[in-house]
Amino acid sequence: MAHVQALPGNPYDGHTLASVIPQIQQTIGAELERIITDAGYKGHHAPQEKRFQVYVTGQKRGLSCAIKRAFRRRSAVEPVIGHLKNEHRMGRNHLIGSAGDAINAVLAAVGYNFRLLLRWLALLCALIRVMLVSAPGCSPQPQTA
Repeated sequence: MAHVQALPGNPYDGHTLASVIPQIQQTIGAELERIITDAGYKGHHAPQEKRFQVYVTGQKRGLSCAIKRAFRRRSAVEPVIGHLKNEHRMGRNHLIGSAGDAINAVLAAVGYNFRLLLRWLALLCALIRVMLVSAPGCSPQPQTA
């Protein structure tokens, strides 16, 4: 999860791009080449220099093979959002006010990222354990008394 932001007042999706794009670029430290969005971003308010880089689901013109591949890759993001809502308590917020909404969104993203980190560390530990056990001369010797 690279960027999470709670937007009070339930704004239209397309109206959020102008404020979100610079924040994402600042977070990742790189210029975005293209943005692949769902149909909710038609009529978006992206910054003028970024308008040509926003591609919306259902768009037919100006799509290269790489952009079509990115549309297929985008479908892998939807389950992540579902997991974030179901498994990380983003579906129901018990915190009050817009500050509570922001806290809940950030903590859900942190929990998701922390879960991925723990899974990676468990895999790394298992790999190290296998390498140590399979190394020659490292097998435990039975002790005789």
